[in-house]
Amino acid sequence: MSQHDRPRRLRLGMVGGGQGAFIGGVHRIAARLDDHYELVAGAFASDPERSRSSATDLHVAAERAYSDYRAMAEAESRREDGIDVVAIVTPNHLHFDVARTFLEAGIHVICDKPMTTTLEDARALADLVERKGLFFGLTHNYSGYPLVRQARDMVAAGELGELRVVQVEYPQDWLSTRLEESGVKQAEWRTDPKRSGPAGCLGDIGTHAYHLARFVTGLELEALAADMHTFVEGRALDDNVHMMLRFKGGARGMLWSSQVVPGNENGLRLRVYGSRGGLSWSQETPNQLLHSPLGEPSRILTRNGPGLGEAALAAARIPPGHPEGYLEAFAQLYTDYAEQIRARQAGRQAHELSVTTPGVMDGVDGLVFITRALESSTSGGAWVNV
Repeated sequence: MSQHDRPRRLRLGMVGGGQGAFIGGVHRIAARLDDHYELVAGAFASDPERSRSSATDLHVAAERAYSDYRAMAEAESRREDGIDVVAIVTPNHLHFDVARTFLEAGIHVICDKPMTTTLEDARALADLVERKGLFFGLTHNYSGYPLVRQARDMVAAGELGELRVVQVEYPQDWLSTRLEESGVKQAEWRTDPKRSGPAGCLGDIGTHAYHLARFVTGLELEALAADMHTFVEGRALDDNVHMMLRFKGGARGMLWSSQVVPGNENGLRLRVYGSRGGLSWSQETPNQLLHSPLGEPSRILTRNGPGLGEAALAAARIPPGHPEGYLEAFAQLYTDYAEQIRARQAGRQAHELSVTTPGVMDGVDGLVFITRALESSTSGGAWVNV
């Protein structure tokens, strides 16, 4: 493809992610890594001065630095060079209204997770996406890792046989104390029910663990029994969750997420076992996938190594032995989103390797999961059908 044949960069807007925000910077790096997007507009903060200052830092033109996302959606939808897609990187309680506003303006949406704070709002967004015929991407970024996609393909190909056991865990230690009282912005809003929603640890990282299990195995959850607990005195939301899972078809599972376990940084790990073998993957060593065929020696598959399938190789960027990780996985979602958006703009089918990304229905599934877990935990850990 010559330089003249390459499609233009997608014009990206952003709501949230201003000065001092962590996830906004991650989204911007991910969007630029494969050169598919250009950040041209934003409402980067609720405070107008901070939004303008953030825009200046990000080289966004002053006339496209908005103090209100509603004004941004209206103005950008009217511009001939208006944004193609908006990235929503605000605290959770704003996701629904921001996404609805841009969808109603005819603008594609990329949203951080969880999609909303209530199941009712999640279903309303799904209806709106379908009615408008727009693209909606949800950044469960761990689905972008090459070896996670390799694991998904191996399960789908039957290499593990009939699935029996799924274990997923996501332990951290950063909220082991009342960090929210020390002025740390991330801790403040993530432990605040008004901004985070009714689930703390579960909504923040437990949903990542749940989506990873569903993404790799393809299993549908049938029922769960949850124990959501708050260990740090005075905290309003859960900081530790244990859960038993029953999947349709007979597989059983366990999920543990915690933000109060010293010695754990970002310990997302998935293990899947079937009648013919098992797989194990850890986010902290993401370039290796352990495959244990029944009755044979275990083997380690490496990113870009021999034996990988097309989906894994398509998500890898650099030669073997050069580690890839969190930012590259995030970027893979943005690259897949770009292909899907361009396909819609051109009236063609998106490439088949790009369409496995999490979307609006994964957002609904995540809110069903959170809602049923809350029901179970408040009922003393009773089994609840999903």
